[in-house]
Amino acid sequence: MDKPINEEIASRRTFAIISHPDAGKTTITEKLLYFGGAIRDTGTVKGRKSGKFATSDWMEIEKQRGISVTSSVMQFDYDGKRVNILDTPGHEDFSEDTYRTLMAVDAAVMMVDVGRGIEPQTIKLFKVCRMRGIPIFTFINKMDRQGKEPLDLMEELEEVLGIESYAMNWPIGMGKEFLGIYDRFNNRIEQVRVKDEERFLELNEEGGLLKPHPMMETSYYKQAMEEVQLQNVAGNDFDEDRIAKGELTPVFFGSALTSFGVQTFLETFLKFAPEPQPRITKDKVEIDPYSKEFSGFIFKIQANMNPAHRDRIAFVRIVSGKFERGMTVSVPRISRTFKLTQTTQFLADDREIVDEAVAGDIIGIHDTGNYQIGDTIIGGKSSFVFDALPQFTPELFVRVTAKNVMKSKHFHKGILQLVQEGAIQYYRTLHTEEVLLGAVGQLQFEVFEHRMKNEYNVEVRMEHLGAKVARWIENESDVSESMAGQRAMLVKDRHEKLVFLFENEFSMRWFHDKHPSINLYNLL
Repeated sequence: MDKPINEEIASRRTFAIISHPDAGKTTITEKLLYFGGAIRDTGTVKGRKSGKFATSDWMEIEKQRGISVTSSVMQFDYDGKRVNILDTPGHEDFSEDTYRTLMAVDAAVMMVDVGRGIEPQTIKLFKVCRMRGIPIFTFINKMDRQGKEPLDLMEELEEVLGIESYAMNWPIGMGKEFLGIYDRFNNRIEQVRVKDEERFLELNEEGGLLKPHPMMETSYYKQAMEEVQLQNVAGNDFDEDRIAKGELTPVFFGSALTSFGVQTFLETFLKFAPEPQPRITKDKVEIDPYSKEFSGFIFKIQANMNPAHRDRIAFVRIVSGKFERGMTVSVPRISRTFKLTQTTQFLADDREIVDEAVAGDIIGIHDTGNYQIGDTIIGGKSSFVFDALPQFTPELFVRVTAKNVMKSKHFHKGILQLVQEGAIQYYRTLHTEEVLLGAVGQLQFEVFEHRMKNEYNVEVRMEHLGAKVARWIENESDVSESMAGQRAMLVKDRHEKLVFLFENEFSMRWFHDKHPSINLYNLL
């Protein structure tokens, strides 16, 4: 590293991109990587016919389906900043992975489809950002298609999400008549479909074009100018402090697929996105990024990123200090120390060894099964634990067995490794030792089945048990097996804790009425 450590930390910008499926999240990630010089070409998520796939979609099933089902981590440098992007799964069945990823970032970019507006998954993810006070930047995508009126979208942002907005730019037309954007922040007009030298048109202090231009004669330009004037008079004021607190979202219009507005968005975003922020321990102590002692936490574990080597990578968000390859760290949960020699940084499935990293960076450490999601790692003599990461109560359950009993060893190894990634949860019956899996959504089971076959060479048989209401028990010693029955299955989770799986809410209430002394609880 060429700069002093404090300057290195101050240059980091770590953010996630969130949205409803198919709003263009992975596409804009590709374009940001392209403008950052990290890749020479861009493949769209749905580029299967051309054989081009998005850089951030590395898993085989993602390429087949054209969706993201894992959180990818990518890094590049731009304009003196070191940018760490986390491209999250858009599919709601993988919301748990996304929620944990949001614990590892300092800002979020929210993608909104101009035709669909605010969608259910966007609302859920937005609420997590608000809960954490994460600054949110909004990119209204697909302006090259017909969609909702910009003023209606701004109103929708404020009414549905309850956050005030400020338009950093304003579209001039849309769809086939999309002529460009009126860049309020940079006081210029950016044109669509023109040569680079004609891309920007200068404006005077009053916001009018300095030189006559054919665009001025169009109804789209005149309407845009009226709407910009309305924003100037009746809209919210730009307020950097309120952006930092997550109370005001800057809004950008553009098209990720055609790259229009993406570079301008990136440059403006990096001006206002926060540098690495402190994190809170369980004892409510704030760990400052500029603290000399290295610390971080594991927010994701991914098996078989390189199937040829059957490797497991634990993704670490560095919270404070400086990481140096070969350093010894402690893991308070298991009171053990490890020497970190096999460490990587990422461009999706392209990895390189990293020797140094600082607060705000995301690094991958080789894992032989020692780490768990949520683990704190510390490079000094201190001992503390960061706040726990969210874990969801599963809603759907299957009983799973290996089709070939001779593959039992591979079956159990595969399940253990995939369960540790956090997308599915493991349970077993008390005496028969049958394996049950729980998940938030059906797609997680399909991905599990696909990966068991392709990565562990094990075909599985899944018997769907349907929806269950899972509840853990505070006073386990007061529970007896006789309390279980057809409507309340008693199982153990992977941490050997007892769990009741109720048929439905009614059977849970019936159980509570019959056994009022048993204290039940759920996860998120």
